[in-house]
Amino acid sequence: MNEHDYIIEERDSVVIRFAGDSGDGMQLTGTQFTNTSAVFGNDVSTMPDFPAEIRAPTGTLAGVSGFQVNFSNRDILTPGDAAQILVAMNPAALKASLSDVEIHGTIIINTDAFSQANLRKAGYEADPRHDGSLKEYQVIEVPLTSLNREALRDIEGLSTKEKDRSQNFFALGLAFWMFDRPLDVTIDWVNKKFAKTPAIREGNIRALETGYHFGETSRIFQHRYRIRPASLPPGTYRKVTGNTALAMGFVTAAQKMGKPLFYGTYPITPASDILHALAPLRNFDVRTFQAEDEIAAMGSVIGAAFGGALAVTGTSGPGIALKSEGMNLAVALELPMVIVNVQRGGPSTGLPTKVEQSDLLQAMYGRNGESPMAVLAPNSPSDCFDIAIEACRFAVRTMSPVVILSDGFLANSSEPWMIPNADDIAPIEYSHPQGFAGNGENGHEPFLSYKRDPETMARPWAIPGTPGLEHRIGGLSKAPVTGNVSYNPLHHEQMVHDRAEKIARLAEIIPEQEVFGPASGELLLVSWGGTFGAVRSAVAQAQRRGLSVAHAHVRYLNPFPRNLRDILGRYRQVIVPELNGGQLAFLLRGRFALDIQSHTKVHGRPFTIGEISRKIEQVLG
Repeated sequence: MNEHDYIIEERDSVVIRFAGDSGDGMQLTGTQFTNTSAVFGNDVSTMPDFPAEIRAPTGTLAGVSGFQVNFSNRDILTPGDAAQILVAMNPAALKASLSDVEIHGTIIINTDAFSQANLRKAGYEADPRHDGSLKEYQVIEVPLTSLNREALRDIEGLSTKEKDRSQNFFALGLAFWMFDRPLDVTIDWVNKKFAKTPAIREGNIRALETGYHFGETSRIFQHRYRIRPASLPPGTYRKVTGNTALAMGFVTAAQKMGKPLFYGTYPITPASDILHALAPLRNFDVRTFQAEDEIAAMGSVIGAAFGGALAVTGTSGPGIALKSEGMNLAVALELPMVIVNVQRGGPSTGLPTKVEQSDLLQAMYGRNGESPMAVLAPNSPSDCFDIAIEACRFAVRTMSPVVILSDGFLANSSEPWMIPNADDIAPIEYSHPQGFAGNGENGHEPFLSYKRDPETMARPWAIPGTPGLEHRIGGLSKAPVTGNVSYNPLHHEQMVHDRAEKIARLAEIIPEQEVFGPASGELLLVSWGGTFGAVRSAVAQAQRRGLSVAHAHVRYLNPFPRNLRDILGRYRQVIVPELNGGQLAFLLRGRFALDIQSHTKVHGRPFTIGEISRKIEQVLG
C-alpha cells in the first residue's frame, strides 16, 4: 500500500488507549508510545490504569490493565476524556474500556483472543463483533497473536509463551505506523534492556517492526493520522511522573541546603516509586531506608531531622493513619521534615491503584490535640518538583513537619517537564546554633531550646552532641523558651498558640491566590491537587463560549493564601469540584462563612473535562 491508498488526517491531538490483561505489557506499551511522542516533540499527558492485584485472573474484567495517552501539537493539561483509538488485546479489555471510547472512534481488536472461553470470562453472552453492539465504532480486526507468532517463528530459544509476551510490541508497532511515529526510540530501549538476552531482544524488535509493516502493507486501514510537534518553550525536556518529580525535587532541595537527604519509608501503592527513584542516588548524598512498617519509618525520619538531615517520608492514606502518632510527636518536638501523602481511595485498604482526594481533613486534623501543619498540594506531575522544594523551605523556616498532598493520578501520570537551570533555584536558608561559653553556673549559659525567632516563630535547630546545646526533648507539654516539661495551663496555651502562629505566618510569604478569568462575576470554580487540568480546560472552553466563569486553583491549603477570602466573595456562586465528599468546600465554609457549593466524585477516577463542563452549563444555563 502506498501513501495514496489511505487518508492522512491532520489532527491537533489524539487520545489512544491500550488495554489488555495485567500481564500483557500495556503499561510498557503506553510508556514507549509516550516516550516516542515526547521525543517527536508532542505535548503528552498520560493516565495509567491498572488493577490492585498483582495478577488478577487472566481474561477477567478485574485483570484489565490500561494506559491512556493524549498527545498533541499544543499545550494540553489532561490525558483526555474519551479515546479516539482503542487497542483491545482481549474481550475483557474491550468490555472494560468501551465506555471510554469516543462514538465513531476506532477499535483495534486482537481477534485471536476472542474465543468462546475468553468471551465467557469477560461476561459476554454473545460475540460483540457480531451482535451489533459495536456498530457505532470503526472496528479493525487483526489476528495479532498468530501474526506475531508467525513473525517470530524462526527465532531459536523462544517458547510460544515467550513469543506471545512480545505481542504488545506488535500492537505498539501498528500504533507507531498509524500515527507516523519513528521506531528508533523503542528499538534503542529494547537493545539496552535485553542486551544480555539476545533472543528476547530480537523477538521484541521483530514484533515491533512486523506490527509497523503490517499497518503499512495491509489494506484494512483507511486512515493514518499526523500530529505535528507542539510549540513548546525552548529548553531541555524530559518526561516525568509526579513521583519522580517529587524525588528530584527533594534531591534538589537537599543540594540547595548542602545537607544529606534522608528518605525513610515503608512501601505502599501509589507512593513506592518515590523510594525507587531515590534509592540509586547515593552519589547525591541520598540515604534511603525501607523500614519494617510505617511507624518505624516515621520514627527514623524524626531521628534524621533531630540529627540535622533533610528528612522526608512518603506514604498513602493508610500509612498516614499509622504515622499519625509520630507526626504528632514531630509537631511537639518542632523538627523540620516533609511528609508526602500520595492519596488513594479509602477507607482502609480501599482502592490502592485508583485516585481520590479524601485525605485533606486527615492532613489538617488527623492527630490528637492542636497539631497544626502546613499543607501543600501540587497541580500537575511537573509541579511536584516545585512543591517538593517549597515544602522543604517551609519545613526549615517553621521548624515543623510539612505535608504534601499528592494523589494517585499525579503520581503515575506523566508529562513533559522543562529541566530548570539549577542556578536559578534559590538556596534554602537555615542555621544551626553554635555551642558557646558564658557565665552560667555550669560554665556556660543554658541553651534556650524553645526561644523563638521573632519573625518566623521557629525554635533553633540544634544538632545533638554540640557542646553547650544540651536540652530536653520529648512529647510532654513544655514551658515556653526553655522547653522544660511543664503542666502550667498558661504555658500549654502559649505553646499551642505559638505552634499555630508559625504556620499561620507562612501566609505572609506564600504567593497571593491567582484567578484565571474575570476578577468577579457569576461563577468561580475552586480546585486543588490533580483536578487542575480538567477544571482549567473546562473553564477555558466555557470562557470561549462567552460564559462568565473563572477558576482559582489552590496550591496552599494550610495556611490559605491571604487574599483567598476576598476572591471568593466576588462571585455570585462558588463551586469546588473535588474527588471526595466535599472536604475543601467544608474547610472554606468553616473558615470564611461563605456559601460554598460542592461538586464531588468518588469513582476512583479523575474528573473529565466533560464532567466539569456539564456542571458549568447546569449552573449558568
